[in-house]
Amino acid sequence: MANKVLVVLEQREKIIKKAGFEALTLGSELAKQFNTEVEAVIAGGDISNLQDTGGYGISKVTHLKCSEFENYSPSGYSESISNYAKEISAEFVLLPNTALGKDLAPRLAVKLNAGCIMDSIDYEVKDGEVILTRPVYAGKALIKVKFKTQIKVFTIRPNVFKAIKNDSSSTSDISVKEVTSPNLKTRVTSFKKSEGKLDVAEADIIVSGGRGLKGPENFHLIEELADSLGAAVGASRAVVDAGWRPHREQVGQTGKTVSPSLYIACGISGAIQHLAGMSTSKFIVAINKDKDAPIFNAADYGIAGDVFEIVPKLTEEIKKLKS
Repeated sequence: MANKVLVVLEQREKIIKKAGFEALTLGSELAKQFNTEVEAVIAGGDISNLQDTGGYGISKVTHLKCSEFENYSPSGYSESISNYAKEISAEFVLLPNTALGKDLAPRLAVKLNAGCIMDSIDYEVKDGEVILTRPVYAGKALIKVKFKTQIKVFTIRPNVFKAIKNDSSSTSDISVKEVTSPNLKTRVTSFKKSEGKLDVAEADIIVSGGRGLKGPENFHLIEELADSLGAAVGASRAVVDAGWRPHREQVGQTGKTVSPSLYIACGISGAIQHLAGMSTSKFIVAINKDKDAPIFNAADYGIAGDVFEIVPKLTEEIKKLKS
């Protein structure tokens, strides 16, 4: 039997984030392939929905509890989680490729003397080895990568692997382990978020706007369309650099990488930096007056026309269908 699979969950404001349940699903699949057990670990203070981890085939969930872990501490989390991974002899350590996961995974790899592969979008097991697929060259190509180390740390892109319960158990074996005197050389002191707005990194539908909207005063068109769909609002780098929208909404190579079921790009030309952040979306709809814009090469559906005419009509029709 191979050593265990360990899934690292993430909490924000005492609630496990959606991407963690996607990681649980993949971790359980991987454990079956290697005929081993899968455990989950999460660092934090009080966490309200630990019982929601039931049904994913997880043998045990360990809560590394510490009042100082209410917010992320790179030094504290990496030390306590790596110690636990060593304790259970974890061979695979799996994290979501969120902002926290991107920072934490390399730190765990160093402490565990492990290989580290980031932003995986697919996997296969061949000849007893895990082969991961990840984008390279700003999303223009995909590469298959395998580990050379005994211990393997990797992250998975949110919204690529669906969270699916795979057994009938409704609860998990939950263990609380108090962490005392954690290494707190660095820690996040607070988070700021846009109240009532979805995070583009986790949203199932995203409506993004670009320079074709001509000014921040016109972004209400994007917000109204997003509201009608229950979607998150995204933006291109040019829009964010111009100060029209906050950086947290930026989609692209220097913003957030997203994989929603539906991505609607309005007035976005489709520079390679933007495509790198959204090309793995299930369906892409592009609206742009330039019929030769690069975005149409990536789109499943394209509308060559004026966003100021098309977006309001689209919003109106969606509202009619919903009513």
